[in-house]
Amino acid sequence: MTSGILGLGQRNQPAVKRKVFVSYHHGGDQAYYDAFSRAFHDAYDVITDNSLEREVDSDGVDYVMRRIRENYITGSSCTIVLVGASTWGRKYVDWEIKGTLEKQHGLIGVQLPTLRAGPSGFVTVPDRLNDNIHSGYALWITWAAITASAQACASYIEQANAREKRLIVNNRDRRLRNA
Repeated sequence: MTSGILGLGQRNQPAVKRKVFVSYHHGGDQAYYDAFSRAFHDAYDVITDNSLEREVDSDGVDYVMRRIRENYITGSSCTIVLVGASTWGRKYVDWEIKGTLEKQHGLIGVQLPTLRAGPSGFVTVPDRLNDNIHSGYALWITWAAITASAQACASYIEQANAREKRLIVNNRDRRLRNA
């Protein structure tokens, strides 16, 4: 136990859990979100969009973007984008990435096992995420790497949060419909 006025009772204070927002294609990658949430629920407050298509009853782009920023991105420190085979074409994933970059939060793209390289050897990821991987702002890692341990996940989140904000590229128009 520490002494002094400010030190009273500090030994029993629980560590503050970092909040992370997880963006993913609900129709294709729900099982990976569930596995991530189960694996790291003790270490992080994992926030998800709870399927914006059902929760936000509006087609107003500005309204939905405000809801994303206020209800999901605000309060988190990092967004983890789970990228599966169809994630590249999902409009809300793009909007969540856009909101993350507007808040200058850390950004991590995670290649799920369902994302296969094409004949050229490349994988297809959301354009806005790709811009930030290439600029050096976003991390791009594999599912196996981020889920290896709580320490590995924490290290990636800290790396993402430490990236220089000047590397952010967020000048694309919002995706207006799903591919």
